Amino acid sequence: MKTIKALAVSTTATLALALGGCATTGNIPSASAPITQSEAQMGAEAHPQLLQEFGGAMTGPQAQYVEQVGKNIAVQSGLGNARDSFTISMLNSPVNNAFAIPGGYVYTTRQLVALMDNEAELAAVLGHEVGHVAARHSQRRQANAQRNSILGVLGAVVGSVVGGGIGQQLGQVAMQGSQLLTLKFSRSQETEADRLGIRYLQGAGYDPNAMSTVLASLAAQNSLDAQLQGRGDARLPEWASTHPDPASRVREAASLTQGMTGVTNTDTFLTRIDGLLYGDDPAQGVIEGRQFIHPELRLSFTAPQGFYMINGTSAVSIQGQGGQAQLSLAQYGGNLDSYVRNVFAKLGGNQQRLAPQAIQRTTINGIPAAYGTARVNSGNGQVDVAVFAYEFAPDRAYHFQAIAPAGRMGTFTPMFNSMRRVTASEAANVVPRRLEVVTVRSGDTVQSLSRRMAYTNGQEARFRVLNSLDSNAQLRAGQKVKLVVRGS
Repeated sequence: MKTIKALAVSTTATLALALGGCATTGNIPSASAPITQSEAQMGAEAHPQLLQEFGGAMTGPQAQYVEQVGKNIAVQSGLGNARDSFTISMLNSPVNNAFAIPGGYVYTTRQLVALMDNEAELAAVLGHEVGHVAARHSQRRQANAQRNSILGVLGAVVGSVVGGGIGQQLGQVAMQGSQLLTLKFSRSQETEADRLGIRYLQGAGYDPNAMSTVLASLAAQNSLDAQLQGRGDARLPEWASTHPDPASRVREAASLTQGMTGVTNTDTFLTRIDGLLYGDDPAQGVIEGRQFIHPELRLSFTAPQGFYMINGTSAVSIQGQGGQAQLSLAQYGGNLDSYVRNVFAKLGGNQQRLAPQAIQRTTINGIPAAYGTARVNSGNGQVDVAVFAYEFAPDRAYHFQAIAPAGRMGTFTPMFNSMRRVTASEAANVVPRRLEVVTVRSGDTVQSLSRRMAYTNGQEARFRVLNSLDSNAQLRAGQKVKLVVRGS
């Protein structure tokens, strides 16, 4: 979670109108038509906001390499005659994701790049996203699809449980305007983008089988994440990925590329991504087990037992069977009571008046705090909504917003009470994780190299998934593999 700066309402409205107008347009170019002036303008307007909302664009040799590969594959689409027709960005995000918007703007997160095994897989992911742009999938989605856009976890949950006013408003609070352009595609659209991406891989001389192998790696990572987080399903929450179910597309992509060959550029790829930041960026806060610590904002809290966290660029989400919550911030004028009431009012929106039954004042680990709860009727019974706010400075406050079944908000009490300030020395000890590409030596095994992974749990499983090694895979001397280590 970064230090959040709210976007102007007018920005959100402008983007919503832009997408709505695009979605209802009857004259949509074909997949072989070049990028139009209106599409280029639409992408150019949304691009800066997308960068801000998804962690910002990375710079340096690694980002330049991703950009180079992306532009080389993008020109195969016929959308533009020059590499400069496309903007390829590697985002500073710890989420496995990639997406594209009209106008030739294509994005992949550094976390997804780290999961890849070769350059052909990088080209496959970027080619898939170019396929979405070429097929004009954004324009072909219905205007009412805006209601299914990428929401914060809390908004999505409340929207499904409560419906109407509060659910919609929770979603609006968590959603940034330009994310309206990155809505999840339909199964048929994903398949079409896979087919176009495979065509682009062939044209560029890459191994088209990379489309199925990278999808298999993503499916394996999603499954491992679910296992490590104690979730019963293998899918990421939909807000965290525009492509939540890669496993269902692996077999189909593989069937399309049987007998095809091409280059993978494995060693080049691994050399170029060596040292890439992995997992949480300390500048956005880090998750260590059940603890979240932000060395720059100088705060920390602990999630309840049995819950897991996802660190987004605008909020930290906490999920479990007993409820959901988010940590974020809002404008603070120095009055905690007013702050709490304003958060409730925004959650209620225009359709439903939402206010706490009362506001209680307290002190949590030396931090002035205020909190309140409200009970809301839903189709499935009553639920409690809580806001718990903390004053970290006269002009700065943070808050949890949480939802739980009626009478069970106490699930979050330990988390509310765990909020604390982080000392300077504690903040200085937060060191990022990075990829380290090593060459396997004689005598090295999966087990011996796994022990070098910078984790206290799941070391071997993490190592195998990171390097696409199944349970029977053996290492050979001279082979390059990826490790995750601590590094500045």
